[in-house]
Amino acid sequence: MTVNLTKGQQISLSKTDGRPLTLIRMGLGWQATPRHGFLARFMPPRDIDLDASAVLFSGAHFIDVVYFDHLLSDDGSVEHSGDNRSGGTGAGDDEFIRVNLPRVSPHVDQIVFVVNSFSGETFEAIENAHCRLVDDATGQELARYTLAESGPQTAQIMAKVVRRGAVWNMVAIGQAESGRTFEDLLPAVARHV
Repeated sequence: MTVNLTKGQQISLSKTDGRPLTLIRMGLGWQATPRHGFLARFMPPRDIDLDASAVLFSGAHFIDVVYFDHLLSDDGSVEHSGDNRSGGTGAGDDEFIRVNLPRVSPHVDQIVFVVNSFSGETFEAIENAHCRLVDDATGQELARYTLAESGPQTAQIMAKVVRRGAVWNMVAIGQAESGRTFEDLLPAVARHV
């Protein structure tokens, strides 16, 4: 059963029998809003280059990042699917980041997922954007955060997974920001760790 997350909501990353999940996938999907006006039907579809990144922390200290130009974390536990530069046409994921929770380095206690418009378009030009958490072993969607607030921002701090002892939880953040790269977002991300 999927949980539709709202800002600040938290869910446990455990199976219904209490065992922890081992392999999760954070998916990102989006579509460009249709062009309007008389000439819209003669123009090619708009390409919007959103990028998903996973920023790894130990406490408040930046450890590593996984994004389109660094597809695998240094410890091998976090993997990016690769860059999608245009978005999709359906409801599926256009980029995803897979996390093997047992392989995450013991000193990493938070992984923050961010989205930015690398090409600089604002979210006003994007529709049907979502971030979702999936049990990658079964394909079951566990939680979904829908980006309902379109506006003049170019980035979003979507969610984070946090380790407390041996237990991981996901927290929906949903904070609109401005930035075209994960580096632009690091000061804002630091406020959420």
